[in-house]
Amino acid sequence: MNRTVLYWLLQILGWGSIALVQIALGSLSPTGIGPVQILGLLVLAAFNLLATHFLRFIIKRYDWFQLKFPRLILQSVLAMLALSFVNIIAQILINLVFGTLNPEEDFEVLVILAGLFIAFLFYALWFLLYFLFHFLDNYNTSLKYEARINQIRLNHLKSQLNPHFIFNALNSVRALVDEDPDKAKNAITRISNILRFSLMMDKKQTIDFEDELNTVRDYLMLESIRFEERLQVVYKIEDEAYSYKLPPMMLQTIVENAIKHGISNLVKGGLIEIKCREGLEDDLYIQVKNSGHLHTPPSLKPKAGGGHGLSNTVERLKLIYGDRASFRIFNSENEFVITEIKIPKQRVTFET
Repeated sequence: MNRTVLYWLLQILGWGSIALVQIALGSLSPTGIGPVQILGLLVLAAFNLLATHFLRFIIKRYDWFQLKFPRLILQSVLAMLALSFVNIIAQILINLVFGTLNPEEDFEVLVILAGLFIAFLFYALWFLLYFLFHFLDNYNTSLKYEARINQIRLNHLKSQLNPHFIFNALNSVRALVDEDPDKAKNAITRISNILRFSLMMDKKQTIDFEDELNTVRDYLMLESIRFEERLQVVYKIEDEAYSYKLPPMMLQTIVENAIKHGISNLVKGGLIEIKCREGLEDDLYIQVKNSGHLHTPPSLKPKAGGGHGLSNTVERLKLIYGDRASFRIFNSENEFVITEIKIPKQRVTFET
């Protein structure tokens, strides 16, 4: 619904409801309530509507929402007191016009003070609802803006992965062109399959675990052509893992990092073990273990100009899952490097 339409609808319903309650209470009195008094209450409701609308204009004109809290409270109280006095004057004038003014009763101090108090309560309620609506509306707008910014950053991070992968894959094929043309052709076919899949998944925040795992299998089969017997691959995948979703190319990036910084640096090659299991609280635990040694902890902060690999993975996890995902990489006791990721089952923290 349009905000302006919603505002006027709430104004009419709010002050109209107060007038109807006053009419209902008046009808319960011993003397009852006549048509003239009903009309007077409706006119008073219209006055309150216009008065608060004018106050809204003042609030927006002088940007009260930017005031510090103590000053905002002070100005709001003073505004409500001023409106309450004007409301009493309006009641007297309305009663005078409609011939329902009773000077002996209406000008008593207690009656005026009671009228001021009731008017102040009504305006205080209006202030509270108006500022609450404005706060919630701004908060919702901020969330949408933050989600949009996160989506832009996430798309930027995803856009870095494809050229990074293509570069490494082409390097693998280049090493095969001269020594084994048939294997090079097979490698090119697998690269085309992986690239076709990555292009199809480019616009998705998360994909099915099975689709991501299939891409990893293709990638490792591609690498096994280059490394031959120097590369051993072991999969330990629980069935429950297939019910989860992953950011596209995330697992592939971790495996690629294990090949580049682990297996390729060992003369005899080594082992890549991929283990996926479900935790006790509907979390997916992914562990990639590779032969090698982590000499210095890698930087997990985004690099100037973009950066790739693990820093990219950590940033994507943070954008999509917030604090519900975790990432760590460390040396095990038996000359292996282990990369562990925890991913919640819920898909994402924001919608596009």
